[in-house]
Amino acid sequence: MKTPAPETFEGQILALLPSLRRYSRSLTRSDADGEDLLQDCVEKVLTRRGQWRGLNLRGWVLTIMTNLYRNGRRGKARDSLVELDAAVELAAPEVPADPQERARLDDALNSLSEEYRAVLMLVVIEGYTYSEVAAALDIPIGTVMSRLSRARQRVAERLKADNIITLRRPK
Repeated sequence: MKTPAPETFEGQILALLPSLRRYSRSLTRSDADGEDLLQDCVEKVLTRRGQWRGLNLRGWVLTIMTNLYRNGRRGKARDSLVELDAAVELAAPEVPADPQERARLDDALNSLSEEYRAVLMLVVIEGYTYSEVAAALDIPIGTVMSRLSRARQRVAERLKADNIITLRRPK
């Protein structure tokens, strides 16, 4: 099978796949569900290619993925969290020196609501600007900044709270 040229529509979609895969997994909190969401998104993008106006392909695709995720969540009970051992491929390639540190960070991120987690992942991990995230999630830019601030604060509080060690006083 021939790889599409990078300047073609298909080539640009292919270049976005790693970022889309990370975002879909962060939304769904599951490798399998993330792959399903990614596949549904790519299918929808390719079938609706004629609706793309030629500006900000990345934002357009992120909007489609976010809307697919939201539509899929409607009427469903909240999914259970994925255990860290089940998450084979995480976005960060390097392993922290302390294995419990990674588990604490994973727990802190999974404790966030989906709105906060989505904004945090898009800005911090994927490097999108506030305006790109606002367009992709169809929310005001002020809401993006507010959610990002609260998400960072909650993660920091969660990590700080998990780091409390009670020591007994010597008699």
